[in-house]
Amino acid sequence: MDELYLFLEEEEGVTVVEIILLLLVLIALVALFKTQLTSLVNKILSKVSSNADKI
Repeated sequence: MDELYLFLEEEEGVTVVEIILLLLVLIALVALFKTQLTSLVNKILSKVSSNADKI
C-alpha cells in the first residue's frame, strides 16, 4: 500500500499544463504557416497521384 501512495505522490512526468502549452505552440505554428503547409501538402499529393500508375 505504501508503494501505491508513493506512486500517487510522485511529481515526475508530463503534466496537463505542459501538454496544453505544447498544443498551443503547435496550433500557433500551423496558423502561421497555413498557406505554406497547404501548398506543400498539395504538391506532395499531386506527385503521389501522378506517379501512382508507375507502381
